Amino acid sequence: MALDIRTILDAVESHALASGYFAAVNGHEPKSPPVSGITCAVWVEQIGPARGGSGLNSTSSRLALFVRLYSSLMQQPADAIDPDLMTALDALMTAYSGDFTLDGLVRQVDLLGTYGDPLGARAGYLAEAGGEYRVMTITLPLIVNDLWDQEA
Repeated sequence: MALDIRTILDAVESHALASGYFAAVNGHEPKSPPVSGITCAVWVEQIGPARGGSGLNSTSSRLALFVRLYSSLMQQPADAIDPDLMTALDALMTAYSGDFTLDGLVRQVDLLGTYGDPLGARAGYLAEAGGEYRVMTITLPLIVNDLWDQEA
């Protein structure tokens, strides 16, 4: 079986688009983050075997994606930046918890970290292209069944 990364990334981007919270959703880390509204970007962070989750004939994988939410620090009112980001983040976390298999594309979203770090998000700041941005970076761990054949 081959990793259908385009379809998986499309599904994650679709969750973000469907939420209605984002001015743009990218399938890559943008070179110029937003000047208004919230932008979402999705990209691959890590892939490897799902330890303890593979069979004898094939290896299942843990595919971790980064889903980063960006908001300009110049937006007004400044007191709304974090609450707006958290509202959008909450919508995505709800979507990932509710669509546990991304419509059958993966075995599961590893919500509780059975095979590594769990679903989670970290707040931070990013300076890029002459601007400063408030970001929330979600680690979205996905378990993909029987990705690589094992040979004895």
